[in-house]
Amino acid sequence: MTHTEIDALVKSWIIDSATREANPRVQRIVLRLVGDLCKAIEDLDIQASEFWKGLEYLSAAGARNELGLLAPGLGLERFFDIRADEAEAKAGLTGGTPRTIEGPLYVAGAPEGKGFARLDDGTESDAAEILFMQGTVFDASGKPMPGAKVEVWHANLLGNYSFFDQSQSAFNLRRTIIADENGRYQFRSVVPSGYGCPPGGSTQQLLDLLGRHGRRPAHIHFFVTGAGHRKLTTQINIDGDEYLWDDFAFASREGLVPAIHKISAKDQLAAKGLSQPFSSIDFDFHLYSETPAAPAAEVERIRAAG
Repeated sequence: MTHTEIDALVKSWIIDSATREANPRVQRIVLRLVGDLCKAIEDLDIQASEFWKGLEYLSAAGARNELGLLAPGLGLERFFDIRADEAEAKAGLTGGTPRTIEGPLYVAGAPEGKGFARLDDGTESDAAEILFMQGTVFDASGKPMPGAKVEVWHANLLGNYSFFDQSQSAFNLRRTIIADENGRYQFRSVVPSGYGCPPGGSTQQLLDLLGRHGRRPAHIHFFVTGAGHRKLTTQINIDGDEYLWDDFAFASREGLVPAIHKISAKDQLAAKGLSQPFSSIDFDFHLYSETPAAPAAEVERIRAAG
């Protein structure tokens, strides 16, 4: 069939067959997606067995809760970031902290700390390197933002996240920090490790067929919000990681790889109450003012809650 014939056929299924009032937006999206899929079936000579195997694969990925992992692995989550960057630039918003993907592992309800929080529960202290990360949240005019909210979460040394990994304590490596009167935040944690997709999971199965690895560099996630400003979804990567610029989820970006300093001076260790060296990262967040000229920065999706 020609593409024109396919368009007419799909329109008869989706539009012309409607017998009651429909949602125009849903109609338009389904018409386009079904039409494009039918064209791909025709152009690539996709067989019925291949189609049903594809549906079985998606069903299995959904049952394993891996669709949220598959989306970044195929670049789809990064594509939404690219579109959001373009929309903000068109609205005149430039120079802020780069956004990058949220991923599927945020959990709402992490305990709050004012200005400072310790993320880790101490269970990995013998094997982990202590990390202190600190900085300032700035508004669109470059002024510090007292009361800004910094939500932070990352994986443990095994590459696992609390809540999803039931062996960890509740909200381990997850906190919400309310910036102090100077717009400052700081947290103590452990330097996280990079990790890979579940080796027997749906995402890695497809990546293997595509000839791709499923590794992520070590990273730390953030939501940063403040009154009158657009929500920032971002993450920083730990410099020196083998996969720093080869992230299977395409989340690595210039401006999100801060220097990591190794601190061993006795006076600085004493100031932290430590007897061993630690790592330190300085990183400031710069937010954009909220504006109706750009699409909403808050993404509506189902998220876990502790």
